[in-house]
Amino acid sequence: MPTPRKQLVSLSDTPWYHCVSRCVRRAWLCGVDPYDGRDHSHRRQWVVDRLKQLDTAFAVDVATYAIMSNHYHLVLRVDVEGAASWSWQEVIERWHKVYNGNMLSQRFLRGETLGNAERKLLQNFAETWRSRLSDISWFMAALNEYIARLANAEDEVTGKYWEARFKSQALLDEQAILACSVYCDLNPIRALMAETPESSDYTSIQKRIEAAKTGGIPCNLLRFQGSEVKHQKAGLPCALKDYIELVEATGRIIREDKRGAIAASQSPILQRLKIDPHTWVQIATTFEDSAGAWAGSPDRLQKTCKRLDKRWICQSDKLIKLYPT
Repeated sequence: MPTPRKQLVSLSDTPWYHCVSRCVRRAWLCGVDPYDGRDHSHRRQWVVDRLKQLDTAFAVDVATYAIMSNHYHLVLRVDVEGAASWSWQEVIERWHKVYNGNMLSQRFLRGETLGNAERKLLQNFAETWRSRLSDISWFMAALNEYIARLANAEDEVTGKYWEARFKSQALLDEQAILACSVYCDLNPIRALMAETPESSDYTSIQKRIEAAKTGGIPCNLLRFQGSEVKHQKAGLPCALKDYIELVEATGRIIREDKRGAIAASQSPILQRLKIDPHTWVQIATTFEDSAGAWAGSPDRLQKTCKRLDKRWICQSDKLIKLYPT
């Protein structure tokens, strides 16, 4: 039986999550179908464009993405504090960027005068929408349902486009966040869809490299905590330059003719975060399969599971007992 989503997402433990959605029956519905030769590659751009739109509405930041032929990966950060700071008017405006709202919100946005009772009722709606705009399940639904409708209309069919549930993994510490981000950005290289990070289409690493060439920053991607911008909200736990070097170094290790330990000169960030190179290679190349629903150091896993009163955790198809009963 699948674990309830409320047990997989705990914002008091971490705002960071790795989410994966796969096409139904893992069909090639976003790529070239090997059975009939139909090319659906343009749908990958639909996902990227929708992510940009959702970024303007939700308090959910996209840190990393990789859009593949039959699935996609996202590393997301929920900005609860940001959502709490919105006025109820801003909440309504954001909600209408994705949904139609209701009669009261539509009248409000048209500038019509509302009575006291109507304004109070609308504020109650706004508080509900505020909660939903900082909810990963609502974010993923707004993404997946939109793409499914477009694809089904194009194919002139009805029915499921994505699998029943998206997969989510909680990222508890910096090692898990970085390992998962690199894992996502290197997906096209592992799948032989690209040879280098800069040629990996529909990935966040390609967008970051393109922007870095001109000294810019992708506006719809979460920034880094390094030297990009001072006094910014929490972002990926390193500098952009170090992250690009880390992706490149890890990518070389994945290649069959370049297997081995990561050289310290190639990946200085590993030394700063005290991440063992051999451990890094294992988790960064098999993150989705080896990590399970909660990803982090043994210490963080122990603390989180004690707080949630979980005595067992699934890791790589094995049940691991975290602390005695």
